[in-house]
Amino acid sequence: MSAKLLYSLARPLLFSMDPESAHHLTLPALQQASRFGLTGMLDKPADDIRTVMGVRFPNPVGLAAGLDKDGAYIDGLAALGFGSIEIGTVTPRAQAGNPKPRMFRLPQAEAIINRMGFNNGGVDAFVKNVQASRFYQNKQGVLGLNIGKNADTPIERAAEDYLHCLAKVYPYASYVTVNISSPNTKNLRQLQGASELDALLSQLKETQKRLADEHKRYVPVALKIAPDIDAEQIKTIAEALLRHKIDGVIATNTTITRDAVQGLPHAEETGGLSGKPVFEASNRVIRALKAELGDELPIIGVGGIFSGADAVAKMQAGASLVQVYSGLIYQGPALVRECADALRSVR
Repeated sequence: MSAKLLYSLARPLLFSMDPESAHHLTLPALQQASRFGLTGMLDKPADDIRTVMGVRFPNPVGLAAGLDKDGAYIDGLAALGFGSIEIGTVTPRAQAGNPKPRMFRLPQAEAIINRMGFNNGGVDAFVKNVQASRFYQNKQGVLGLNIGKNADTPIERAAEDYLHCLAKVYPYASYVTVNISSPNTKNLRQLQGASELDALLSQLKETQKRLADEHKRYVPVALKIAPDIDAEQIKTIAEALLRHKIDGVIATNTTITRDAVQGLPHAEETGGLSGKPVFEASNRVIRALKAELGDELPIIGVGGIFSGADAVAKMQAGASLVQVYSGLIYQGPALVRECADALRSVR
């Protein structure tokens, strides 16, 4: 039985549950299936190696951060055939996140709104989960570790949280993503401003250099940005990335705009909107970044990928790799293979 057919049978049950409950059912089940070797039947992509940020990716289709915030389900997710798995966002201290309900499906628009608020068990527990995974222990593939700040850390001291997390996760990461673009932590997106970004990137780069010397290993750092920025902001961010020699940029996170979902149930819920409605917005940012960065710095494209054609469009806009999240929830695990197959001839 194909992965697509299996998911088509499971999806009505999952969509009958509230999204967070479905999440907490699906990921442990996937982890258990992997533990008992039941995921071997899944049709995984053939190798299609891409070297980006100095890292060798088995194929160009990755899992975006947010699905596994604590790194508790790495082995289960690895069984789906991703070329990379990004986990987090993790913060220095454990935090519960925002009050429930905090995740909403908009099936008519094939979208999700979430205001999770970096709910996670803290960076020490996160690192233990990474260390315990077979994926890490056996060096099975590319593992991105996504870091953020605690909600109660004043924005003026945000860099302290990022630097703390960077030092903690550095030895275990294939690359580290710095998330300054979630709309669900108060004032976080202020860090995309010119002076704030400059100060943060300067400290991150200095710490990265120190850690590379300490661990005798260079781990790339990428910045994850929002789709809700204009051409001038994109230019400012691109210049800062180049000036501080950051290794990559992930475009984009969720959007706070609601133009594409007006009038739909849950459309007025606060939080970040992901899924099909963010596809064109993220492509716009990718194209503008590519115009500013050229080939000097790679872009990882995220937002609204629901098909192989969507993945190709991201690469044509200027991305070197792609990541999926909401599309996986709506389309199921067969999406990974579909996107990887579509990208085999795209460079």
